[in-house]
Amino acid sequence: MTLRELAEAISAELVGEASEAEVLGVTGLETMAKGHVAYIADARSLAEGESGPALALLVPMEVAGSSKPLLRAADPRLAVARALTLLAPEPRLPAGVHPTALLGPNMEVGEGAAISAFCVIGEGTRIGRNVQLHPLVTIGKDVHIGDDTVIFPQVTLHDGVQLGARVVVKAGAAIGGRGFGYAYDGAGHVRVPHVGTVIIADDVDIGANVTIDRATFGATVIGQGTKIDNLVHVAHNVKIGRNCLLAGQVGISGSVTLGDGVMMAGQSGVADHVTLGDRAIAGARAAVMQDVPDGTVVYGTPARPKAEQFRIDAATRRLPELVRTVRELMKRVAALEKR
Repeated sequence: MTLRELAEAISAELVGEASEAEVLGVTGLETMAKGHVAYIADARSLAEGESGPALALLVPMEVAGSSKPLLRAADPRLAVARALTLLAPEPRLPAGVHPTALLGPNMEVGEGAAISAFCVIGEGTRIGRNVQLHPLVTIGKDVHIGDDTVIFPQVTLHDGVQLGARVVVKAGAAIGGRGFGYAYDGAGHVRVPHVGTVIIADDVDIGANVTIDRATFGATVIGQGTKIDNLVHVAHNVKIGRNCLLAGQVGISGSVTLGDGVMMAGQSGVADHVTLGDRAIAGARAAVMQDVPDGTVVYGTPARPKAEQFRIDAATRRLPELVRTVRELMKRVAALEKR
């Protein structure tokens, strides 16, 4: 497309000439190339962008002018996401069923769906329109997969799991396995059967090697628009709201509830039966042991409100000095007592 067409498509303001020049792609500053638009997240990098071979620069609104044509955007990161979607779309699998795929009876496969080599699909499963199953996907019985969903290699969907439309499941994820639940009988641990399921709403992204366990009763639920990074564990009976963000290595214990818009940073975790309110944030490595109100930011182990934890961190940095002071005071007290 032309530079002008790209600007219109990503809601950016075009400044400068060359509006009819053909755009070949979008790059970062490190990989600038002729015919490409270079993404500049920070106005301080403008000079670096101007010195390169890029056709134009995608910049924040505060950049007033440049020696190169500019695409000025109120949210450059959102603009570059839209531009990459247009100019570098992910390749699609050809529609059809590979001859090595094993399909159970009473299946439904929607128009335009692609089922790749060595996929195994159980009885009664329904696959929507334009679904893409990459090689070695294993799907149990009575699974429902919504339209335009993409499932990458070696994903396992256990019996009865439900996926909405436009869901993305990356390689190695396991969804709907039995939860980690046991009852002690005095001699050993008795496994608690998990007879529920997992329900994943529309527009959810699930990272590589994520595990989401089925509920004991009812359903483990992932809300619409939620994005889950790689290596996250979601235990049985968890309820996750809409548009949440879970970063890598997050761990969520059983029967936890996350409201809408919750954010959990890397390696943070939540104890069982805890609730995080809407828009709550757990910082990196936070250990959330009790309920968090709406909009509250918590850090630390155990997790505390941000201001309180920062005061504790500041005091911790002074511990060597405080220890020396206490020792000196103890010596002085001992000397006074001796006198």
